[in-house]
Amino acid sequence: MIKKILTSLYFRDKLANTSKDQNNIRVIDLNHVSIQQFEIIIKYIYGGVILLSDQEASFIFELMFVACELLLGELVKHLETILIKNHASWLRLRFTHIYQTSFQNKQLRELQKWSSDIAARHPSVIFDSEDFTSFQENALVSLIKRDDLQMKEVKIWDYIIKWGIAHTPNLPPNRENWTQENFLDLKVILKNFLPLIRYFQISGGDIIDNIQSYQQILDKNLWDDLTIKFMDPNRQISSTILPPRVILTQALPARRLDETRNSINSKIINETHAAEISTWIDKKIKAYSVTNYPYEFKLLLRGTRDGFTANSFWNLCDKQTHLVVVMKVNETDEILGGYNPIGWDQWTTRRDVSDSFHSSVLHSRVKHCEDSFIFSLKNGTIQSSILSRVSDPEIAILCNSAYGPCFSYDLIMCLNEDNRCYGEHTAYKKAIRNRTNWFSVSEYEIFQIQQRQKTM
Repeated sequence: MIKKILTSLYFRDKLANTSKDQNNIRVIDLNHVSIQQFEIIIKYIYGGVILLSDQEASFIFELMFVACELLLGELVKHLETILIKNHASWLRLRFTHIYQTSFQNKQLRELQKWSSDIAARHPSVIFDSEDFTSFQENALVSLIKRDDLQMKEVKIWDYIIKWGIAHTPNLPPNRENWTQENFLDLKVILKNFLPLIRYFQISGGDIIDNIQSYQQILDKNLWDDLTIKFMDPNRQISSTILPPRVILTQALPARRLDETRNSINSKIINETHAAEISTWIDKKIKAYSVTNYPYEFKLLLRGTRDGFTANSFWNLCDKQTHLVVVMKVNETDEILGGYNPIGWDQWTTRRDVSDSFHSSVLHSRVKHCEDSFIFSLKNGTIQSSILSRVSDPEIAILCNSAYGPCFSYDLIMCLNEDNRCYGEHTAYKKAIRNRTNWFSVSEYEIFQIQQRQKTM
């Protein structure tokens, strides 16, 4: 509760600069603000009181941006504090989105600091995100400035080059075809990043392998000094030598820092997704964070590596238990999947080539399962995940040698035919797609989850 009565500078300015309408009334358009949000704002402005104990984190988060727009700085800071202290798990499950949006508004200093502290300790959450190249410059500059960023310097270099290339228009795909002008364009894009790289903390081998081919974007004096320093370490140079970053040896007690991302060997999901799926598996009310979820995700199958065929699925996954399936839908941001704790058993069916799809599925072996679920994960333009637990356990899992993994009719990987899949809301509580029936996937993976080994 905040007791101080405030006057809104936003409304004062708007009223002063808005003409009266035909009814002699000044109208301020706030159609994008909900009635509930506006009632809370008005009570705060004129009564200095705000009560949010019954509100969900998502509502508080959206209200915070309304407060930003209305220039209610003290309220913004108060809402940031509520989110960080009371809803940290909710923030962590949406970490990349939170990190990105917090740096889009200069008023969100508390969230910027909170998310930067986490990102510095666990940089793979940001740098290995599918959205990495869409992060705005200030969000990444703020992170790369930090002395405690837990990443090898040459890897930081590689990532800023990746970001810079994505933001430099008209670059030929093959670097060998770049002109001097192309390199200059990239240098301009990266002008705020390049001074932050600690070049003299990078090994000579990495300089040759990773930096030499981009030497044209570095100042000539810096490149000359790098060459001199690695030929004669005791020679004096004019370039500033930035100190090495501080390595926090206890930053990730359960995992080596350089293995944070490698614990998820995936082309589809990241650590945030893994934490969310782990929360669902354990039916936790309080969500796991990217640093404390209790499972290893052991990759058993990847479509582009092992083949999009029923044979490859059964060869690699037959009778395996505790399986997480994820798939990337073609031409959308959708990541769909499911969890099957009891596994699939290869079941050879009597199938006539003239059988329709539905007829052939009817020949499947049905397995009872109480704890399976299917899901759609937040990704790109999809801001919210969908969890759909089983509603009819008797038909939760289907086994059919002609197909891949099948979660009843709700999610069937037919494979073999243009990586086709099928979904029809049947035995699980919620539909995980707005559209039903057929779709194809560009990638799919199957993981076996295993309890993490505890470290001393």
